[in-house]
Amino acid sequence: MTRILLILVLLSTTALFSQQKNFEDEVSKISNEIDQITIAHKDSLKIAIKEIDLKLQSKQINVTQADALKMEIASYHAKQIEIKVSKEQDKLQQLVQDKMDGKIISEEPDAFKVQIFDSDITIFEGNRKKKNRIHHDKRTTTQFVLAMGLNNVLMDNDIESLNTSAYKFWQSHFYEVGFTFKTRFSKRPSATYFKYGISFLWNNLRPKNNQYHVSYEDQTVLEKYPLPLEESRLRHVQMLFPMHVEFDFSKNSNSNGEVYDRTHRSWRLGFGGFWGFKLGTRQYLEYESDQAFAVEELQKADFNMNTLNYGLSTYAAYRGLGFYVKYDLNKLFRNSETRNLSLGIRWDIN
Repeated sequence: MTRILLILVLLSTTALFSQQKNFEDEVSKISNEIDQITIAHKDSLKIAIKEIDLKLQSKQINVTQADALKMEIASYHAKQIEIKVSKEQDKLQQLVQDKMDGKIISEEPDAFKVQIFDSDITIFEGNRKKKNRIHHDKRTTTQFVLAMGLNNVLMDNDIESLNTSAYKFWQSHFYEVGFTFKTRFSKRPSATYFKYGISFLWNNLRPKNNQYHVSYEDQTVLEKYPLPLEESRLRHVQMLFPMHVEFDFSKNSNSNGEVYDRTHRSWRLGFGGFWGFKLGTRQYLEYESDQAFAVEELQKADFNMNTLNYGLSTYAAYRGLGFYVKYDLNKLFRNSETRNLSLGIRWDIN
């Protein structure tokens, strides 16, 4: 009778353990899913950008339309990655909670016992050493950064000069794409980090009142164009190296009495600056000629812009999305007191 009971208990217990999830396997599945989400959207973005470039080469669209389409597509895929990865992170959080509640196993047990008629009977006892699961507390993480917004200038460092700016406020834009590293200052979990990386910035300025930029030796000024302009835009491209001190107020996790770092789960504040180089400057003019031809004119020159760029920047964000401000301390044009100001939003995809 006892032997039959032992066999029944063994069979029922084996079935129970076979139905339980394995913690390491589930973590691996979630990690693979996150990788697949990121890879799929990055591949889709590359294909979409190639298609836009082909349309631009075949003159189906102009440069302005191409830039707008690229930023729209990049914003869409960045948002999709954030939404889908967030869902997987929620699954991982629930998985950790289930493990802490004893609803999930972490590895094959060395032994288990059952009680029959107040007697403990060992069903199985392994002779292997129990492995301790190592929790990887990353001190440095990486992020893909996408930012966009409004671009304009200040005269003599005066914020009120925006009211009399020679550039259109809502039509002058900036776009930034970059990659950052985020390193915790202390070895133990804390809220303070050093964030640094590299980014590429496209600054666009659209003058008011049918004006365009003209260079005279060492000075660049705005003048009225002789024909009505449909488009007047000065674009300068920069390679920047941003550096910020970031305060991340995400709640850290606690497992087996140990505190582990978690980031990008709550409010974040960043203060710092940047330095870099101007890679190129172009002026785009679109107008109708005297013969009623649509003309798209591209002018390549330095327009007396300073090559070295440096300034201050800050951001306030919740999870991956935040408000972003950057201000150039260097003069936009040589022999002038004009400095670039950018206001917008940014996504930090962790």
